[in-house]
Amino acid sequence: MRTVDQAAATHFNEVRSAAQVRVRNAYAGKLLPTDLVDLFKTHQWTFAQRAIACGSNPYPLPRASTTLEDVTIQSYGKQFDLADYVSRNRVAGLLVIKDGKVLREHYDLGIDQQTRWPSMSVAKSISTTLVGAAIHDGAIRSVDDLLTRYLPELDGTPYAQVTIKHLLQMATGLSWDEDQTDARSHRRSMLELQLDQKPGAITRYLASRERIAPSGDRWEYSTGEVHIVGALLRATTGQWLCDYLSDKIWSKFSMEQPAQWWLETPGGLEIAGTGLDATLRDFGRFGLFFLNGGHAGGRQVLPDGWVPEATLSRKMGDKQVHYGYMWWPVAAPDGTFVDGAFSARGIFGQYIYINPLHQLIVVTLSARSKPRFAEGGMLDNDFFNAVVQAVR
Repeated sequence: MRTVDQAAATHFNEVRSAAQVRVRNAYAGKLLPTDLVDLFKTHQWTFAQRAIACGSNPYPLPRASTTLEDVTIQSYGKQFDLADYVSRNRVAGLLVIKDGKVLREHYDLGIDQQTRWPSMSVAKSISTTLVGAAIHDGAIRSVDDLLTRYLPELDGTPYAQVTIKHLLQMATGLSWDEDQTDARSHRRSMLELQLDQKPGAITRYLASRERIAPSGDRWEYSTGEVHIVGALLRATTGQWLCDYLSDKIWSKFSMEQPAQWWLETPGGLEIAGTGLDATLRDFGRFGLFFLNGGHAGGRQVLPDGWVPEATLSRKMGDKQVHYGYMWWPVAAPDGTFVDGAFSARGIFGQYIYINPLHQLIVVTLSARSKPRFAEGGMLDNDFFNAVVQAVR
């Protein structure tokens, strides 16, 4: 006969196992729309989490005197409108800020201003921003330093000759397959380690990869690299990412709601490349913080020139790579980058788009059926460019 404790443990394991199946199905693009929205809203990912404290007086987001009612979007040689974008791209939250004022704020799929939503890879851009803060604080000397200066445990691994800059550019030269829908990929192997919640397992897995190019010569998108960014910040600042983010930005810029971040194990490192959950408005506030050069609470948080440095395209080997320090430069419709626009972006349709020339921020939170872009939707950059045309 089972005891009450045994029955409770069995029930817990059954619930956890079912939740893990749902997470795997989400990454595989096999979760049905209602279930995906429920996962995003309830945060039942089975990962341990840590809170990010906010401020006491939220940074104001005043309404503009006019509202952005509609936009005309040219995508794939066809014309669409705002209703098309929201419905076809399964947008749950949309925020448009121009000159610091809200032109449009829309909620869908059952979420509201209080709902925390997964950022997915938007977290990468936030993590690299904290590297900038650590440099400004003097905790990190330079992006040109080798990682082993601060993480000596990486000596003797393929990371031994990797600089911080190459890590931030995802140009370590180490092998990686980011295909979320392929259960055999590096990314899905990392997901299994996230689900296992064992201390140090992800770092050990990353350090076992093979080198396929010299550091700095080849760009390879890798969620795994960002876990090393998290370890770097923990080693240099002496704080967890959540606490450092709160101290430098979340509380000082006065975000409205506490946020939370997935952990590799209870009490362990944050999964720096994904899993920061926050509200639509607070993602917009982070956009304002970055657009304004990294000031929070009346103090400079980032080094001078960090924002343009972090968001520029670079040449790697013989190729021009439109990727900065885990920020994506966004071209205008004519293919140029004259606006200096860029975005943080995550799978399933999460974006913070920032256009410095037009002082514009667009945030979208979505629940698309596939991690990557799928048929039936429209390109998000086409939507962002349409908003620029509508408000300029």
